Amino acid sequence: MRRSWVALMAATMVAATACSGQSAEGRGEIAAPPSDPAKVSGAITVLTNRTDQIADGTLKKYAAEFRKVYPGVEVKFEGLTDYEGETKIRMNTDKYGDVLLIPNSLSVKQYPTFFAPLGESDELSKKFDYTDHATVDGKVYGLANIGVANGFVYNKAVWAKAGIKEWPATPEEFITDLQTIKATTGATPYYTNYKDGWPLTNWTNAIGAPTCDPGSYDTLATTKKPWNQGSDLYAIDKLLYTIVDKKLSEPDPTTTNWEDSKARIGTGKVASMWLGSWAISQMGAAAEAAGKNPDDIGFMPFPAQKNGKFCSVLRPDYQYAVNVHSDQKAAARAWIDWYITKSGQSAAEGSLSSVKGAPLPDTLKDFGDNDVKLIPQNQRNVARVNAIDKASEIGITAQDYRQKLVDVARGAADGDMNSYFDELNRKWSEAQQTLGG
Repeated sequence: MRRSWVALMAATMVAATACSGQSAEGRGEIAAPPSDPAKVSGAITVLTNRTDQIADGTLKKYAAEFRKVYPGVEVKFEGLTDYEGETKIRMNTDKYGDVLLIPNSLSVKQYPTFFAPLGESDELSKKFDYTDHATVDGKVYGLANIGVANGFVYNKAVWAKAGIKEWPATPEEFITDLQTIKATTGATPYYTNYKDGWPLTNWTNAIGAPTCDPGSYDTLATTKKPWNQGSDLYAIDKLLYTIVDKKLSEPDPTTTNWEDSKARIGTGKVASMWLGSWAISQMGAAAEAAGKNPDDIGFMPFPAQKNGKFCSVLRPDYQYAVNVHSDQKAAARAWIDWYITKSGQSAAEGSLSSVKGAPLPDTLKDFGDNDVKLIPQNQRNVARVNAIDKASEIGITAQDYRQKLVDVARGAADGDMNSYFDELNRKWSEAQQTLGG
């Protein structure tokens, strides 16, 4: 149901589309929030990755509430199982819904090609968080519905059964705890979700947590060897490598299954997974469906502290955008604003609203009680970092390099951690030099 990463062909097609000279009709026209709901009419199609909420009728209920405010607007939903791949193919035409989630593989500079501006960043940033992630030349092209904290979703009952009462404060303590879980509970201490792949990309969202530095991602633009000891990427990838190397993850990662993993952690067959806080409610629902206590699902930060405090990186989830080709921009914008600010969806799912000043949801109560510091992952140098990453052919936001890390750790690929980190450092520094800097 969550992100599955797009095939190279689809990405290539979109890249070609971005340069193909599509019609500029309507481009640059701001999809402004309507001032009078009674004057807005039309039918809009919303593309979504939430096929589960289409199936259980949740989105239909939201649409019914929306129509009480905007009676002239009909909202239709189209759920895409492989959201990233299917959306990319559609975006070679102008038929990709009226409202959609911005695909992850689009670069920010491509946003004006595909999406209508929603307003000036100076104004929208006063009301919503994360607008900087979708701003081009002072205009915002996407609004996130929720913010996501990053950490380990874990089964509290399993950890308690192993006698573990405190969150581990170092990577070494975390590994020791997983070893204890393996020895005493029979649960799989950690689940990689290797086969689906995209969950492995979430480890990149930990950049900033080990050092509690919001600027860690930006420093990749000038760091020649990001996988040297002392860096965030070293700490993050060493932890994943060690988990697999010490056989604390599933025996055969090539057979993992994302949907099945929810039930596994919900029933205590799996103890932990690194994911975003959006997963807490999903794992809790899986636990409840299996007759277990949904409150057994907890969330803990990366095992590192600075000045005695844990840190967790806050990032936006998918951002909602208006198709630049839509002839129902007012209705599309009305839906986005209502859904984010009035629907109550973020609170219902235990997520952190992107509306400025929103309180922590109940799902992150443990973070509040333990004074976990929530930090942004600044991306002021994202264009430079992306250029280096592309030239290096590593793909720090894709799944392949961490799948190889897992393969090396389990003996399915040549080398060891140090040789693989040396390879990554070499590729990064060479790309940096090639681009100048």
